[in-house]
Amino acid sequence: MDRFVSTFENKIDSKGRVSVPASFRAVLENDAYRSDSSGSIYCYPSLDAPALDAGGERLAQKIDGLLAGLPDYSDERDELSVALYGDVQVLTIDGDGRIVLPRDLRAHAGIEGRVTFVGLGDKFQIWRPEEFADRRRLAREKVQAHRKLFGAGRFAAAPLRSDESSSGGSEDAS
Repeated sequence: MDRFVSTFENKIDSKGRVSVPASFRAVLENDAYRSDSSGSIYCYPSLDAPALDAGGERLAQKIDGLLAGLPDYSDERDELSVALYGDVQVLTIDGDGRIVLPRDLRAHAGIEGRVTFVGLGDKFQIWRPEEFADRRRLAREKVQAHRKLFGAGRFAAAPLRSDESSSGGSEDAS
């Protein structure tokens, strides 16, 4: 598997050490084969949530792609560079599969005691569990409200073919 998927909750100790889910480590390891970042995670404060965004080389390449689409020396490019790369911390995965989340990253996400890892495809997020529960609930509500945009939400009966009778047997026992 080469995508971050699923949700995991782990304990974080007083020093900020937390185990990265094994399936996430496997994705990072595969990603590292294409780079020199073996055993490393790019991690930075999310731009729009009290969470941390994290990933491997593919995440860095996506950021590069975003920046490449903006004019050199533009305010927008500089601001995005500062907001993303300026706050990135490269975290090393130790022999036990743990990382140390620095105090400033934990403070941004309000993390203490437990953390939730959430797979988002090419990246993952790290949340305070209670905060993520609220985020998940809100996301599901929005998806339900907009699900017609995604082509779901209708259970329309298939149209009858001309050779089918609409007066056939009924399953109703009325």
